[in-house]
Amino acid sequence: MVTPYGYSSIMKVFLLCFLLDATALLMPGQLTTAVVLASSCFLLFTFYFFRDPKREIPDDERIIIAPADGKIILVREHHNSFTGGSSTLISIFMSPLNVHVNRIPVDGKVTLLRYRPGRFHMAFDHRSMEENEKMEIGIDTGSVRVLFAQVSGFLARRIVCKLQEGDAVMSGTRFGMIKFGSRVDVILPSSATVLVRPGFKTRAGETVLARY
Repeated sequence: MVTPYGYSSIMKVFLLCFLLDATALLMPGQLTTAVVLASSCFLLFTFYFFRDPKREIPDDERIIIAPADGKIILVREHHNSFTGGSSTLISIFMSPLNVHVNRIPVDGKVTLLRYRPGRFHMAFDHRSMEENEKMEIGIDTGSVRVLFAQVSGFLARRIVCKLQEGDAVMSGTRFGMIKFGSRVDVILPSSATVLVRPGFKTRAGETVLARY
């Protein structure tokens, strides 16, 4: 299954590969084969990158699930005006090989949606949390507030977020993606019990980050 968020990118890559292959027909035989092979691999990787597998969403109202596939690279105390003091920051690094479709981490209402332009540090560089381009999303469950941010990386310079303030959202629902490698930061309130640590691998919509 390919995500609709990637249709435009796939079409652009397909047209580029078609032009390369057409040009390659005018080249010597061995060079033609090399160009066609390279463009085919590029097109196949593009389909692979925009894959969107089904996920089994946990049936539990008191959990916060991972909004992204990847590896947890940071868990630390963090103060945030939306979630309050003694909150916990969890950072998930997404490599180009991970599924990049993002999912809602908790049932509730979108009460904050804020785009911040910025730089493009490598996603595993912790400066990216404060300095990189990002889309911040805050959800109020009625019991707790959860904030998470789609953060651009060195390669990822296209954030897709289909949410609007006031939207009622359900845990595990797809809402966007970050194209070509990045990170997602999740900030949990002090009332949440964190269940993960650095080094854990996450699957969007399935991995439980915390309970509240």
